[in-house]
Formats: sequence, C-alpha cells, structure tokens
Amino acid sequence: MVSKILFWSGFGVAVRLWQLGIEMRPFFYRQGLFAYPIYGLVGASFGYWLQGMEDNQMRYLGETRDRLIEKRRRRAEREGGLNAGTEAQKLGEGLFASPKVLVERGSNVQDGTVEVTSAAQ
Repeated sequence: MVSKILFWSGFGVAVRLWQLGIEMRPFFYRQGLFAYPIYGLVGASFGYWLQGMEDNQMRYLGETRDRLIEKRRRRAEREGGLNAGTEAQKLGEGLFASPKVLVERGSNVQDGTVEVTSAAQ
C-alpha cells in the first residue's frame, strides 16, 4: 500500500516539474515552493484511492470465486459425483479433448492438406 502511495506522490511532484519545464520557469524559486507538497498530496491521495479500489476488487473477486466453488461443490454432491464432461470429451485426446482428426491430401488446397473431422463425415 505504501509503495503505491509513494509512487503516485512522486508522480505528482514529477508532473509539477514537467509543468515548470514546459513553461520554461525555474524549478525552485521561493514563491513557487508551496506547489510541490500540493501536487505530492494530490498524487498520494490518488494512490490511496487506487489502492482502496484494488483491495475492494480483490475482495469481491475472492468472494465470487468462493461462491462459485461452493456452488460447484453442492452441484457435484447433488449429482452424485464430479461432472467430467461428455463421453466424447472423456475419451478424447489433447488439451481440449477434441475428436481425432483425419488428415487427407488434396490438390485443391494451397499446401495440399485437408483436415476432415469425424463430425464432417
């Protein structure tokens, strides 16, 4: 939390330096020194707000994840076991458990190969 506040506080001061650089005014002069703490406070308050938003979002995502896990556990108990998908998905191979692919050679295709799935036949 402190790192975000410090970062945004430093960003606020950097914005003030950038502003003075664009205006081609001196960075440190007696009448303008009060602005640095103001820009730092504005940046720090933004960092504090941003940290609070992140904490709220992470809490909400955690609660949603816990609700989904509990819902899946209750459904698995109600249905009498873990639902692992259809028979085709259980017996299939690969990352997505897709059906086996038959590859044929064809002359009308650019590289000469045509993929025909069992569903296309």
